[in-house]
Amino acid sequence: MSDPSHESPEALSPAERRRAQTRELILNAAEKVFREEGEAGLSIRRLADEINYSPAAIYKYFASKAELVEELKQAFFERFNARLAAVMSGDRPFMETAVGGVEAYVLTAIERPHHYTAAFSGVEPEEMAPRATPERAQEFADSPAGLAFLTLEGMIAEGVHLGHFPAGLDVGLAAKSVWASCHGLAMLIAHLPCYPAMGGHPGPGEQEAFIRHHAEMLIAGLVAGTGSVRGQK
Repeated sequence: MSDPSHESPEALSPAERRRAQTRELILNAAEKVFREEGEAGLSIRRLADEINYSPAAIYKYFASKAELVEELKQAFFERFNARLAAVMSGDRPFMETAVGGVEAYVLTAIERPHHYTAAFSGVEPEEMAPRATPERAQEFADSPAGLAFLTLEGMIAEGVHLGHFPAGLDVGLAAKSVWASCHGLAMLIAHLPCYPAMGGHPGPGEQEAFIRHHAEMLIAGLVAGTGSVRGQK
């Protein structure tokens, strides 16, 4: 069953619209609480106080803090996928598109840095214990995050096919490495808004220029080889 909050407003009934609006209200409150009080302050009861709802009312939308954080995460990937689709829909050369696609991840994250930080914050270990099952794998593949990862893998595979990246490149590992690197930069900027201007605020465009540089370096690494240093001297 699809989540009404992910449908276009025109396709929703009045009741579904109200539910989607309430869900968005809760997510916005979660981001605000996280921004002001950190991860420790993020709880269902605290959110109920923030929007003057009962905890029971919020539990109708989110069964746990872990589920709420997961929704924040998927909302980020929905915005990223929309931006990525726009980058890849043009007729620019492949390498420029590849750099733009990588760049889009960080740019999307820093538009709402507190949302991004909340989305990737830790939650109770027992709630998020890894369960490597076929069902979990399919659930990820069907999610906005899974779509983003598959798009990144497809982009790298296309680069191999076109001869931009070496034939021996492990596409899956390369995609995971690119994601990890982009996430690291996004978290740095979220926690150090002046980054990369250590010791002072960046000048106009400096942060965007660095993000572009970072994306270019990542793609240059894929061009250079498999990224493995084993056996090299």
